[in-house]
Amino acid sequence: MAVLRSENVPKNSGRAYIVKKGQRLRIAGKSIVDFVAFNLHDLTERFDQARTKTNQVKIFISAGDTLFSKRNNPMLTIVEDTFTEGRHDLQKGMCSRKRFEMVAQGKSKRVFAEGVDINPKAPEELPDHGCFENLSEAVKGWKISPDDIPSPFNIFQCMRIDPETGIMYDTMIRPKNEAHVDFRAEMDCLVAASACPESGRGQAIRVEIFDL
Repeated sequence: MAVLRSENVPKNSGRAYIVKKGQRLRIAGKSIVDFVAFNLHDLTERFDQARTKTNQVKIFISAGDTLFSKRNNPMLTIVEDTFTEGRHDLQKGMCSRKRFEMVAQGKSKRVFAEGVDINPKAPEELPDHGCFENLSEAVKGWKISPDDIPSPFNIFQCMRIDPETGIMYDTMIRPKNEAHVDFRAEMDCLVAASACPESGRGQAIRVEIFDL
């Protein structure tokens, strides 16, 4: 495969990329990546968590599974997934400054399976922006409103879901070494990725685009 583009995305920042049908996209890193996709030729068609889960009758996706749009069209197929320590998330939304404030004030919940509490409390400890702001900035040049950004595919965000209560527990499970998820574009796409701040624990990620 020929590398068309390779870029490091700094922690707590986002970038957008055009990926043509048949090309490969790689998202690599050791911390959470919030990922969204749009039909390049009709930006009102975008990735949808619900259709992706319903069409494959599962809440965890990996190699061989497809990201669907709200119109039930296949957008990207996962062709390789090296995150062996855990699973990716299709339940949660994006972090944001507002969300950080709500958690710190007890107005929104976030619980960890390990029983730890790493949520910043003091206002000066809170990130001044998160993945919502990162993705909004990344797609601004395409005139996509922040309210039109879909809930993401959260790569490397391993959640534990209680089968009885449905409570979603965050976990500390992340790739021990750099892992990657490779996608094959099923249509011409505009994609955007945010290197999640993870309450100060986030790291830079790498995005690569390949031509076969």
